[in-house]
Amino acid sequence: MTTQVHPAAQGQDDVVAAHADVAHVEPEIETSKGGRMLGILFAIALLAAIGYGLYLRSKSEKTLTLATNEAAVIAVNVTHPVLGSESQDLVLPGNVQAFTETPIYSRTNGYLKKWYFDIGARVHKGDLLAEIETPEIDQQLQQSRAELERMQANQELAGVTSNRWQNLLAKHAVSQQETDQTRSNYIASQAATDASRANVRRLEQLQSYERIIAPFDGIITARNTDIGDLIDAGSGSTNPRELFHLASMDRLRVYVAVPEVDSDSIHNGDTATLSQDSNPTLKITGRIVRNANAIDHSSRTLNVEVDVDNSKGVLRPGAYVFVHFQLPAGTHTVTIPSNTLLFRAQGMQVGVLHDRHVQLTPVTIGHDFGGTVEIISGLSTGDEVVLDPPDSLTTGMEVRVETNGTRGKS
Repeated sequence: MTTQVHPAAQGQDDVVAAHADVAHVEPEIETSKGGRMLGILFAIALLAAIGYGLYLRSKSEKTLTLATNEAAVIAVNVTHPVLGSESQDLVLPGNVQAFTETPIYSRTNGYLKKWYFDIGARVHKGDLLAEIETPEIDQQLQQSRAELERMQANQELAGVTSNRWQNLLAKHAVSQQETDQTRSNYIASQAATDASRANVRRLEQLQSYERIIAPFDGIITARNTDIGDLIDAGSGSTNPRELFHLASMDRLRVYVAVPEVDSDSIHNGDTATLSQDSNPTLKITGRIVRNANAIDHSSRTLNVEVDVDNSKGVLRPGAYVFVHFQLPAGTHTVTIPSNTLLFRAQGMQVGVLHDRHVQLTPVTIGHDFGGTVEIISGLSTGDEVVLDPPDSLTTGMEVRVETNGTRGKS
């Protein structure tokens, strides 16, 4: 069965369908415009993000480059040299000796009869130290005195004979020859008498050496004999035995060997201080009284004598002491810390800053005080010297001063 459609109805249907198509197309156009806008906004955001990222990356690279450059520059501390230098305490070993010291020998042969002083005893000049028995000397003296009496008798007889012959010659009773002979005999007897008298005095002097006498005030430091010992004269034996040893200790001499480099700073009249390891707190003041004025060829030192008052008996002869000399400070020198020095093949150097660049400067050291050193040449007080310089420091290197410069300690 076929259905017939009315033409009017068909036209209506067509109109309605057309309206429906128009309503459907307009939203599609709006949707397309909105998508394009979103795409544009997304693209702009993406470009902004990429640009911001590139900016951050560039900024980071610049910051890293700056930090790297800054890290490549060494940071240093500096100090300034101080004009002048401290006086140097030159400490040298010294040997203490008694101001007057002597061994005492016998001048005559015999046996020790008695001694009166032992070691450590204080004696005065003229005190009797010991007595020696000399029987041979006593017998020789008696014989010499008897010989002197005989010579004197012969001299008197020769004198009387000579006078008598002179009187006879005046009367022409004797010849001139005989008179001259008697005169010559008288003169010879006089000479024999004088010789015999001198021998008596010699033996008396030897006999006086039986008494051992102290030659000066001092202390007996050694006694090497005892009662009954056979005594040999000091001049009559190749190896004489020392009876006593006497030393004067109220004043002592201290001999010091001063190195040649410091010898010009030692002057007679200057003071020196003595110390001992056995008593470190004790300080004894002495005075330089003389020096050898010549450098010893073997040791290259100057022998210096320091005299010390030892009336209180603090020091003993033979002691080992340390002598402190105060050397004068340099007037045209500067002082810098020891940790500024560089030991290079070219010699001693320090790093001096000029417009943040290092200049390695050679210096000459005068004295080393431990924490500081005295510089004779190469620096002035206006220089900035690098503290604790690294081994890689070279001339022309750029550095950065980390802290304000500090004054060097002297």
